[in-house]
Amino acid sequence: MTGMSEASGDAPLNREGLSGGHSQDSAEDRVVAAFLSEETLDPARAEAEAWSQRAGAVVVFSGIVRNHDAGQPVQKLNYTAHPSAERRLQEVALELASRYESIRLWVGHRVGALEIGDHALVAAVASGHRQEAFAACAELVEEIKAEVPIWKEQFFADGTREWVGL
Repeated sequence: MTGMSEASGDAPLNREGLSGGHSQDSAEDRVVAAFLSEETLDPARAEAEAWSQRAGAVVVFSGIVRNHDAGQPVQKLNYTAHPSAERRLQEVALELASRYESIRLWVGHRVGALEIGDHALVAAVASGHRQEAFAACAELVEEIKAEVPIWKEQFFADGTREWVGL
């Protein structure tokens, strides 16, 4: 077969399995989730919900609370979000889906108290090919860090605190 559907007479398909090079779904439909949560984030759920039958790759990013920063032992974190943060997160996701017309994405960011090992940010981007999935996922994470008004308060073992992102 040469990429034509013999049964339906459809146009040739591109590498993503799409005719004309673009998803038939709108950018809004391809952002399957973009939210803030006080609940645990699940990377496996993100991957499963971002994936579609057209996707040959799903890249998942997990930002996880570590036990140190700048040489100081960290005990826990607290994330605080501006009231507009979830809306801005959704806008960032939608803007990315508009630029990358064959991706699907899922992104969640925690707010509230987090312990060492908790997932603070989980993003999954599905695409027909790995290069686009990697590029879009990296761009998504960087834009969230730069554009979404969420601030991290770190609690150090010596009793001091530090705000990051203000």
